[in-house]
Amino acid sequence: MNWSIVFFIVMMLLLLRILRLRIRANSTRSESFKRLPPKDQLAVLKECLLNNPSETNLKNLGNFFEQTSQKIDIESYRPFLKSQLAIFGRKDAIAEDNDLYAQECEWMDKIKPLEFEEAESFKQSNETQKYIERTLEGIARLYSDNAILEALAKLAPDYPHASELAEGYKQLMQARDESTADDKSLEALRKQKDAWEEDLLNVRV
Repeated sequence: MNWSIVFFIVMMLLLLRILRLRIRANSTRSESFKRLPPKDQLAVLKECLLNNPSETNLKNLGNFFEQTSQKIDIESYRPFLKSQLAIFGRKDAIAEDNDLYAQECEWMDKIKPLEFEEAESFKQSNETQKYIERTLEGIARLYSDNAILEALAKLAPDYPHASELAEGYKQLMQARDESTADDKSLEALRKQKDAWEEDLLNVRV
């Protein structure tokens, strides 16, 4: 079972992340959004597009990159918008949406969270603790299994607990894939994911 089957969990996580980013307005044109650091703005824009694939959210993300040095092919996301419309209402929509959601996550992770840039800067200046902290924050803003596991593997030489986090995430993946869609199972899966994310962001000195 892919994460998209447990859609309400994804929705909850997205809402919690947005709350953590202190977004209180519905529009990314709001003053509260503009006051956020670029790394938080990018995180919100990515969350909005993944949660609600639309022309507006795609355009908002494109506008963000027009003001930065990053070169992102925003148009390559457009086929996902068409696919969402194509599968809507089909009997096998859930299965198709699983695959589509996984592809969207992989696309989204090509846009690296800006925390990783900050982390590299700290690493170059031998500020190891800050490097680890910022890298973990970046990992928390990844979506696809491969991207998360690869980032943890890269961090492991400087932060041994990253290997344990990787094993914990693999267990989470297995629980997700084997979980049924009943309320009790979904609640247990949500708690397991929350516990893993808390461990991720609780840096061990």
